[in-house]
Amino acid sequence: MKFTRGGIAALLAGVTLIASAVPLKTDVAHSSVSAVFKQMNVPVESKFKSFNAQIDYDAAHPEKATARVDIDTASFDIGEAEYNKEVAGKDWFNAAKFPKATFVSSAIKPAGAGKLAVSGKLTIKGKTQDVTFPVTIKPEGGKQVFEGQLPIKRLAFNIGEGEWKDTSMVADEVVIKFRVAAGQ
Repeated sequence: MKFTRGGIAALLAGVTLIASAVPLKTDVAHSSVSAVFKQMNVPVESKFKSFNAQIDYDAAHPEKATARVDIDTASFDIGEAEYNKEVAGKDWFNAAKFPKATFVSSAIKPAGAGKLAVSGKLTIKGKTQDVTFPVTIKPEGGKQVFEGQLPIKRLAFNIGEGEWKDTSMVADEVVIKFRVAAGQ
């Protein structure tokens, strides 16, 4: 059998496509992103109503996976219109200037059966930090479900400026919880 340069290139391209991660479509109806924090020492969980997750994943090659999540900061819903307007304002998310919070993966590694260790850059309100967190993955209804929690310090991202830097009202510790259902 004789290979031409074009034949070898086509073969290599085919192998690359087979070994690549597969783009998955997010099922927004079965996905969520929320933040859990303590206000006056009482746990509060509030959801972001609008976000976009782009996940390329192949269970046979999880190390080739990539993920990007963009969250509309103005979509944070505390449950009261007046409070929602306040947290979208300058002292909190400053959604007019920083409309998106973004996570972009830099490495995804297997961490046991149904588990991944995800590393990347988290950017909120113009501040970027390297983060690493565990993710569980399981099949559900013909889709893959990625779930995890990422603890952060809100003040490291300037969330809560001015009088809100005082952590006696709203704690510095925040846990970002997510559930992303995605499939072909």
